[in-house]
Amino acid sequence: MSQDAGTPESEVRAVLELVRGNAVQLLAALRHPPSALRIHAGGVVVEAEWPVNGTATGVVDGDAHGAIAAGDDARAGETVTERLTVRAPAVGVFYRSPEPGAKPFVDVGDSVRVGQQVAIVEIMKLMVPVHAEAGGTIVEVLKEDGEHVEYDEALFALEPEE
Repeated sequence: MSQDAGTPESEVRAVLELVRGNAVQLLAALRHPPSALRIHAGGVVVEAEWPVNGTATGVVDGDAHGAIAAGDDARAGETVTERLTVRAPAVGVFYRSPEPGAKPFVDVGDSVRVGQQVAIVEIMKLMVPVHAEAGGTIVEVLKEDGEHVEYDEALFALEPEE
């Protein structure tokens, strides 16, 4: 059964697609994701909430920008390399490549620059790009492709540019 253009169902689908596209653009443009989002379009209301998660797994927690500095417990005279993390912009499903079967955006050993897309987090069928906030070299992938992630959870570890 096909739906003709101009039917109420096709109009609702068109509105939902427009809302979805605008929501993706809005979320991608935010420096920090919101704790909640409510979108009203005609008679349709879409709501999403993200829990506040203060811890990350896989790497020692860093500051708000993902920087990890030498702690007080570092041995005297030992060089401690600072590692940065690329963190999830929202709660969702983590994907390393733009589509199934495609090459990952980045892999261990790859250099990344500030603003470069390194992954995607899918939120209710919305694909939110994950961008590096610092330049460096990917030294570890901390989450598996297709794994559920929480807001601000570490996805990649990188060694900063010198």
